[in-house]
Amino acid sequence: MYKIAIDIIGNEIKSSNDLINCLNNICKFLNQKIKGYDWVGFYFHNEKNKELELIAFSGLPTQHTKIPFGKGICGTSALTNNPIVVDDVSKESNYISCNINVKSEIVVPLFANNKNVGQIDIDSNSIGQFKKIDLNFLIKINQMISKKFFKL
Repeated sequence: MYKIAIDIIGNEIKSSNDLINCLNNICKFLNQKIKGYDWVGFYFHNEKNKELELIAFSGLPTQHTKIPFGKGICGTSALTNNPIVVDDVSKESNYISCNINVKSEIVVPLFANNKNVGQIDIDSNSIGQFKKIDLNFLIKINQMISKKFFKL
């Protein structure tokens, strides 16, 4: 499934000239086609305000459209520049709850010209949903986005 998904998403990225529309389409595809991807969103850095801003998502609406750097799993990833996989969000002291049904989360930074400019954030209603294959899959998606929309 991941190989087919990469091909479909790659075609979406190649054919799009509108970043926001492209990201919304990717979110919708992942949310609808990948089992366990119950909420999918892209947050981008607002360096001036030191926060993440939600620019595209698919799933239930969230109150967390802005997240300060360092707060929650997303905010922590924004500061550390590292992907974060949380198998059980109930065991995380820094977790920001978007939905009581969420059990696990993965956040993968999006780099442009070696700078962390945003991230893809995925929530699942299943404990331990995200594996190394998901991490590699999302890294690849972010690399394709960066290559198309954030050229030097």
